[in-house]
Amino acid sequence: TLFRSKQWYQRRVAITAGITNNLSSRAMPPKFDPQAVNYVYLKVVGGEVGATSSLAPKIGPLGLSPKKVGDDIAKATQGWKGLRITVELKIQNRQASVSVVPSASSLVIKALKEPTRDRKKVKNIAHSGNITMDDVIEIARTMRTRSGAKHLSGTCKEIIGTAQSVGCTVDGQPPHDVIESIQSGDIEIPEE
Repeated sequence: TLFRSKQWYQRRVAITAGITNNLSSRAMPPKFDPQAVNYVYLKVVGGEVGATSSLAPKIGPLGLSPKKVGDDIAKATQGWKGLRITVELKIQNRQASVSVVPSASSLVIKALKEPTRDRKKVKNIAHSGNITMDDVIEIARTMRTRSGAKHLSGTCKEIIGTAQSVGCTVDGQPPHDVIESIQSGDIEIPEE
């Protein structure tokens, strides 16, 4: 009984001091603010409705229907059919707006203008096409804000390196030769 009375006394002191019981304060999460803007980034296959089971843990707590958001993502990524791209969901007032955040590799593959393929049937595709230097400069301008380079020529070299890892050529030449000719000054890149 001594143990019970000590426990009773501690609880009584906590109540009189205005402190709520620890158990109730741990159980309640903070109140959801509808005006707050949340950003969720997802990697999806363009033009396809992803599995709602992968969406549910990310957007369910924000009060959104995973099926509806999946349909919105599929609608917004129609231009990127068959490519894995990053999608940004901006969630405010339980409304999600979808925007595509393309990566350098997905922009390079899109510039190759390959026919759409069935992901389930055709595996391990080799992107052995050719892109022009104008395509590279256009992609570099798109990726400029996310690049770590000081000048546009550095961003172009990053894109050409991505083209090398994808497996395509630039103006019919191996990508590394194009990088060396940019460094030597044989190919001039316009500033911005």
